[in-house]
Amino acid sequence: MKKINTILLAALFGTAPAFAQTGTKAVELKEITDGNFNQVTAVGEMRSLPDGEHYTAMNDERSMIVKYAYRTGEAVDTLFNAATARECGFKTFDGYEISSTGHHILVWRDVEPIYRRSFRAAVFDYDVRRNYVKPVTDSQEKVMIPTFSPDGRMCAFVKDNNIWIRKFDYDTEIQVTKDGTANRILNGITDWVYEEEFAVTNLLAWSPDSEYLTFVRSDESEVPEYSMQVYGDGLYPSYYNFKYPKAGERNSTVSVHAYNVQTRDTRKLDVPMDADGYIPRIEFTKNPSQLAVMTLNRNQNIFNMYYVNPKSGVSRLILREENNCYVDSEWLNSIQFGNNGFTYVSEQDGYAHVYLYSLTGVLQRQLTSGNWDVTRLIGYDEASKTLYYESAEESPLRRSVYKVDAKGNKTKLSTETGTNSASFSANYAYFVNRYSNANTPMRITVNETRTKKVLRTLQDNGALKERLAAYRFSPKEFLTVTTASGFELNAWMVKPADFDESKKYPVMMTQYSGPNSQQVLDSYSFGWEQYLAAHGIIVVCVDGRGTGARGEAFRKCTYLRMGEKESQDQVEAAQALAKLPYIDGKRMAIWGWSFGGYNTLMALSVGHGTFKVGIAVAPPTDWKYYDTVYTERYMRTPQENFEGYAATSPLRKAKDLEGKLLLIHGTADDNVHFMQSMEYAEALVQAGKQFDMHVYKDRNHGISGGNTRYHLYTKMSDYLFQNL
Repeated sequence: MKKINTILLAALFGTAPAFAQTGTKAVELKEITDGNFNQVTAVGEMRSLPDGEHYTAMNDERSMIVKYAYRTGEAVDTLFNAATARECGFKTFDGYEISSTGHHILVWRDVEPIYRRSFRAAVFDYDVRRNYVKPVTDSQEKVMIPTFSPDGRMCAFVKDNNIWIRKFDYDTEIQVTKDGTANRILNGITDWVYEEEFAVTNLLAWSPDSEYLTFVRSDESEVPEYSMQVYGDGLYPSYYNFKYPKAGERNSTVSVHAYNVQTRDTRKLDVPMDADGYIPRIEFTKNPSQLAVMTLNRNQNIFNMYYVNPKSGVSRLILREENNCYVDSEWLNSIQFGNNGFTYVSEQDGYAHVYLYSLTGVLQRQLTSGNWDVTRLIGYDEASKTLYYESAEESPLRRSVYKVDAKGNKTKLSTETGTNSASFSANYAYFVNRYSNANTPMRITVNETRTKKVLRTLQDNGALKERLAAYRFSPKEFLTVTTASGFELNAWMVKPADFDESKKYPVMMTQYSGPNSQQVLDSYSFGWEQYLAAHGIIVVCVDGRGTGARGEAFRKCTYLRMGEKESQDQVEAAQALAKLPYIDGKRMAIWGWSFGGYNTLMALSVGHGTFKVGIAVAPPTDWKYYDTVYTERYMRTPQENFEGYAATSPLRKAKDLEGKLLLIHGTADDNVHFMQSMEYAEALVQAGKQFDMHVYKDRNHGISGGNTRYHLYTKMSDYLFQNL
C-alpha cells in the first residue's frame, strides 16, 4: 500500500456541514426503511408548453391538469378537470399527454406495471373543445404506449401486441398490425431485454406530416423462454413464462415498417444491419422523408444511423461510429435533430463530449472539450446556437449545469456546489434546477436562464432538515484511497457519532461497482449506513475502476473481464483502509445488491480473507446466466470470450470463498433470476463451504412490499452485528 489520504468534506468542498450534530435521537432502522429521511421531491412533473413561458402539471389530488406561468408560478388556466369533464367516469388519473394543437389530451389511470418501465393502462381521450371524455379504444381494454400524431388528429397505441390508430376527427379506430402474439411477435413495443438494457418501451415514430406511422417489429419466436415459479396464495404455484435471451443465445429479430395512413398499406423498410443486430431507437428528422434508424451490431461496438425514406424504403448511411470496446447506447438519446443539423455525444477523444453534425452527417464542430465527461446533453438551441448540458468538469463527484455559445463562451448556470440537474423551458428562457449535496437535501428552484436569478423555490425540504437536526449522527466525509496497485479511488466514509480515534472499529464496505455507475457523489442520501454507524460500524463506499465520470479509459478498462478489476479494487481498498489506526482490519465486511452482490461474491473469493463477512443480495453468479445486451456489451459472447467468463465467475470460484456469507434473493426476480443464487448455493455445498441464505417469496429484483424492506435490512443488520 502506498498511501491513503483522508479529506474531510468541509476541506474538500469548502463548505461547512449543513446539519448540526447536537441532536440526541438515535437513528432507527424502521425510520430508514419507511423512507422518513428521504428527500421530498413531489412538486409535480413540470412540462414546458411550446411557448416556453408556461408549463403544465397535475395538481396534488391528481384530478386536474393546470397551466402555470414559469416566471410567477401562478395558475393561468385549467386544461383538464375530472370533476367537470362530461362523461368522465373517474375522479383521479395517473398520467397525461397533450397533443400539439392542445385540442386533445390523453389521460390514463389504473396503471398495470409489466416490467421496470412498461405498463398497460386505461387510456381516455379528452376532447378539449367538447369538454368530453371517452376511452381511446372502443373495446375499453388497457393499452400501451399511446402516441399522438404530430398534427394532433390521431393517436397510435398498442393492444395485445398489435398497433391501432384512433382518428379523432372521425371517432374511429383502425388496426394497423394483426400478427401480434404474446411471447412471439411485438409491434411498436419492446421485449424484456430492450426495455431493461436500452431503457426503451416505445418504438413508434410518426412522420412530421402525420402521413406515416413507422414502427419496429420484434420477432422473439426463437428467443429461449424463462419460466419463473410464482407461489401466490393458492394450494399450487403457477408459472410466469417470458422470453429472456441469456448471453450467447438468440435475440429477437427486428425490422422496421412504415404504415401509410391514407392508403393503409404497410411496407418493410430496407435497413442494412446484421441479422442479430439491435435497433434501440427510431425518430424522424424535421423532414418527413428522413426516418433516422439507429442500429448497433450485436457486440455493440459499431453504431450506424441511417435515414430511411418511408415511401420508397431506401436507406442512406448518415453517421457511423466504431469503438475498440463498445458504443454506449445511452448516447443514442443525445441525438437531437434540428432544422440544420443534429447533436451527438461521443467518446472519440477519450471523454464524453458533444459534437454538432450537419443534417447530412458532416461533422461541423466539437461543442465541448476537456479532460472531463459530459454526463447529460440537455439540448441545443438552434436560434442562438447555444448548447445546454450537465457535466463533471469540476469534479467526478459533482454535477453542474452549463451553456456554451457559438463562440465557445461557457457560462455556468448552476450556482450551488454539489449535484445539479436541470430541465429547461421550450425556449430555454427558464430552467428548473434540482440541487443537493451530501449534507443538504434536494432544493428545487425555478431560475431565469439569462440572469441565473432564482425566481422562486418549489421545494426546500425544510421539514426534513428540521427532522434531521434532532438526530445524532456523523455526516459523510469524502476521501481518496490509493490501492496497492497504484490507483486513486474516490470514496466516502460515515463514522459513528461518538467516534473516538483511539478505538478500533469494524468496517462495512458498501458498493455497486457496475459499469459507468457512481456511488461516491456529492449528493444527499441518508440510509442504512447511518443506522450501522449508530451501532458502532464505520461504513465506507469506494468507486473502483469501471465506474463513471472519470473518462473512457477508466470506465472501459474492465472490458472482456468484467468483475476482475472491480473486486480487486474493493479488496485493495479494504486493505488500505485497514492501515488506519482506528480501523480493525480483522473485522471488515462487504455488501452489495445486484452487480454489487456479484462483486461481493468475487471479493470474498479473491480477497484471501480480507473480508470477514459478506452479504450479497440478488447477485449474478455467472455472466452466462445474464441477458445478452448487458453482458455482451461488456464481455462479448461466452463463445467468443470463454476465458473471460471463466475468470469472472463466482460459480467457478466458490471453492475459494473465505468469510461468512449471507446470500439473499427474491424468487420472482425477472432480472437476475433466482436460479443464479440456487446455482451458486449448490456450488458452495459441493465445495464444502458453509453459508447462510434467505429467500423472499414472489419478490422481484427490488425485494419490497409490505414489511419486506424492514425485514430485509433487519436481517442484514443483525448478521453484521453477530459476525463483526
